[in-house]
Amino acid sequence: MKTFYKLICVVLLFGSFSCSDDYFDVNTPSGAVEQNQLRINDLLAPVIFHTVEGQYSASLPFGNYTQYITGRNGQASGETTAAGLWNDIYLYALPNIEVIKEKAAEVNAPHYAAVADILKAINVGIAADTWDNIPLSEASMGDNNLFPAFDTQQEAYDQLFSLLDGAIATLESPDDSNINMGSEDLIYGGDYDKWLRAAYTLKARYQLHLVNKGVITPQEVLTSIENGFTSNADDFQMFYNDRNINPRYSLEILARNTGNPHNKLASQLVSMMNGNYYPFESEDLEIDPRLPVFGEINNPDDTEWKGYVSGGLGIAPDGSPANVQFADGGYYTRVDAPIVVITYGEAQFIKAEAEFLANGGTPTSMGTTAEGYEAYLEGIRASFAKYGVDASEYINDPVVDVGADNLMLHHIMKEKYIHNFVNPETWVDFRRYDFSSEVFTGLTIRLDDGENPEYQGEWFRRATYPATEINRNGDVVQQYQETPVTPVWWDAE
Repeated sequence: MKTFYKLICVVLLFGSFSCSDDYFDVNTPSGAVEQNQLRINDLLAPVIFHTVEGQYSASLPFGNYTQYITGRNGQASGETTAAGLWNDIYLYALPNIEVIKEKAAEVNAPHYAAVADILKAINVGIAADTWDNIPLSEASMGDNNLFPAFDTQQEAYDQLFSLLDGAIATLESPDDSNINMGSEDLIYGGDYDKWLRAAYTLKARYQLHLVNKGVITPQEVLTSIENGFTSNADDFQMFYNDRNINPRYSLEILARNTGNPHNKLASQLVSMMNGNYYPFESEDLEIDPRLPVFGEINNPDDTEWKGYVSGGLGIAPDGSPANVQFADGGYYTRVDAPIVVITYGEAQFIKAEAEFLANGGTPTSMGTTAEGYEAYLEGIRASFAKYGVDASEYINDPVVDVGADNLMLHHIMKEKYIHNFVNPETWVDFRRYDFSSEVFTGLTIRLDDGENPEYQGEWFRRATYPATEINRNGDVVQQYQETPVTPVWWDAE
């Protein structure tokens, strides 16, 4: 993995990367760089940076929706515009991806262009999953089209699969350009083989989204994942350092230490891991050993881990005060912690779910294939290895090692939920299975905390469009604006 060192902020003319958040800054900034002055590798690091930062931005409201986190007093989030994600995608990532592709075409560097297409697919995918209908075919045209039409989510998925298939075909073919990525590749340091495996794994992730819709078969998912990640060394993640600190460390540790707003760990996550929903049989296991990697008890007199009920204003499920906050120095809350997009562990849980479904599995059925059960166990092993803890006691406990004949969907989704802690992908999983407590054991909808009176008793299923887009392109946006509890295309019956 490449450590994130220093992002050089390249300021371009309108329509490409800018350090300004203003859509229509018509004045050329001091020190601006014309597009024709850029080299092919000048924009890759900024594109990767904003692609990954968009994932972090999305993880804040979506992590609350999936009850990984609550506000510092147990607050539940209301509807969101996910404006930070929108800016990362449309202001920074997509326009500059097009510039990279133009530069790659000029110098005949197909592998470099393929990486740009993979990054575009990631941005298109999370945008479509967040807002449903999105600007796409007419996006990134700058002042040539100030009022882009929207594409449907189905059209967006068609395009992202086309991008990934094209990238896969290109990376599996020769490239005689001798133009390679270097330190500007903040993910894999220029390793095209890892980018190829990432493309296959991402394809499997997005195919899985469409299985319950009846558009994709589980076998198609399995075909893709077989060519995907092979170990934790393939994980798609970007590391920070003490000069460029991880934003979650800034929010959850520095802000907490100075009395500023931050988040706490929700009871859904904690109850999955503290033996409440899944009581351990081993006398040596009181909690999932990964729990202290994510959180810590904030009261030194407490010994029982109690997460915050979503909307419960500080209470745990038993009505007593909750006590679990982000761990200072935890995996995701170190200065140099990574922001994770997709991992080998997730790939194994994708395989486990696809095998289960291909075997005729339903949310209430039992039994899977030998391959599916091994993928479930391998996902757990990969998760423990990633988080640096010993898996032996946990994976051998009968509540975890249930056997292939007794495996149920909730076992797979529990492990994927824990492994993908604070990953926005979990919101997709919740919607795919209609927020089912049969699939996500113990899940209940947020309580009314008085903070967000609208849509009480309803699950949030999409973001609404940001004010910047409404103000700029309101006539078009108005055609597609739905309530935040309206299912997206792949979520609707």
